[in-house]
Amino acid sequence: MIFDLSSYRNINLKNDLLSGFTVALALVPEAVAFAFVAGVAPLVGLYAAFIVCLITSVFGGRPGMISGATGALAVVMVSLVTQHGIEYLFATVVLMGVLQILFGVLKLGKFIRLVPEPVIYGFVNGLAIVIFLAQFGQFKEKSITGELTWIAGSALYTMLAVILLTMAVIFFLPRLTKAFPAPLAGILVATAVVLGFGIDTKSVGDLASIKGGFPSFHIPDIPFNLETLKIIFPYSLILAGIGLIESLLTLTLVDELTETRGKGNKECVAQGTANVVTGFFGGMGGCAMIGQSIINVTSGGRSRISGIMAAMSLLIFILFGSELIEKVPVAALVGVMFMVCIGTFEWASFRIWNKIPKADFFVIVLVTGLTVVFDLAIAVIMGVIFSALIFAWENAVRIRAKKHVDSQGVKHYEIRGPLFFASTTHFLEKFEPQADPADVIVDFRESRVFDHSGIEAIQKLSDRYKKNGKRIRFRHLSEDCRKLLDKAGVIVEINHAEDPHYAVADDQIN
Repeated sequence: MIFDLSSYRNINLKNDLLSGFTVALALVPEAVAFAFVAGVAPLVGLYAAFIVCLITSVFGGRPGMISGATGALAVVMVSLVTQHGIEYLFATVVLMGVLQILFGVLKLGKFIRLVPEPVIYGFVNGLAIVIFLAQFGQFKEKSITGELTWIAGSALYTMLAVILLTMAVIFFLPRLTKAFPAPLAGILVATAVVLGFGIDTKSVGDLASIKGGFPSFHIPDIPFNLETLKIIFPYSLILAGIGLIESLLTLTLVDELTETRGKGNKECVAQGTANVVTGFFGGMGGCAMIGQSIINVTSGGRSRISGIMAAMSLLIFILFGSELIEKVPVAALVGVMFMVCIGTFEWASFRIWNKIPKADFFVIVLVTGLTVVFDLAIAVIMGVIFSALIFAWENAVRIRAKKHVDSQGVKHYEIRGPLFFASTTHFLEKFEPQADPADVIVDFRESRVFDHSGIEAIQKLSDRYKKNGKRIRFRHLSEDCRKLLDKAGVIVEINHAEDPHYAVADDQIN
């Protein structure tokens, strides 16, 4: 069954429906704006928002999370559309979806656990800043010459007033009642004031018309050959990676907000399926949206119903309600997104900067900056790499060797700490082959060999003692360590009762 009906007994249907409707209103300007960024028609972005949101809401691994057309993907798509046209974009989105499905089928979504907390902090902060900066595009208008210029004078003051009104409603309403979603109330109040007093300010309809028909099936009109694959595959790979990283990190964030746990691999398959479908129905593809997901969750959306409601409301807007939605002031939606930015940003980053390791705080700043300057994928990958290097270095210097000589004149080295590629140099420095007695025992009871570099270090140590005409033995190594060292003629004592049972990351082991 798609749904576990027992999990829906405690769902607040009213909150899910209202939060879904609120999300749909916020999706409209975002989808239109990202379509412009990608260089395609607004309906291409709106169709993507509808299809991706609907399919991931029904089949995804994280109820309550909202997906749609995103800016992170749009900035990659623009060069493809410019150079090769929109039909190549549709084919790229289909292949992107296939790659994401493959990622989920292979159960690779679990690797999101490798993303450390400082990287997630940086990801959240970076996206909050990106969402905030993206809203400033609404403060521009076309001049007589067709160029975009900043609005000024009464138009600017009016827009700021509507934004502040919306933000005030969102801020104060939950203190009076939580029976009605604050973001939706803010939009309705701002729209009523603007229409009721005839205030002249930019509306959704000024961005573009959102009126259209039901999306129709369409096979991309491109040559199906190797040359086409060479063009679209690099874009598909990059888009698939960005989409999965943003979706899985958003899933992790929603998990924390709702104190529940989503299914990463299931979400990967759903995201991929949604992109395959949207590619065949004239959409630009998409992934999870942190801003809309937070709007949904904070408005009370907890189940799949809220996402389905958002998608169906968006379709109704396109088919029947375009005239009404186009009257909504853009400033009201900007106000909602500003409140999302305030709620998304991890303000705790400023409070804990002197309470956490400096390296972790640097990672937060690094990922935040890279997210703003480049894109999410580069930021997260660099953050994980930098965190891994810090971890490797800190563990490299933790290896210790406790030394003593027993009554028979045998010198013992009791190793403590991990032995892996970064700690081999420190490990070898602990020994004195020339000064040690003729018989030496190295005990790994309190240590562990993690990779082939560790094995090589042990072999090098054995060779050094042999060159000095001395005997060295190794105790408490795992079976796969012994197998590799036996081939090199290294003496390893076997004690089946006490020897550890762990595997070494080594491509020589079958």
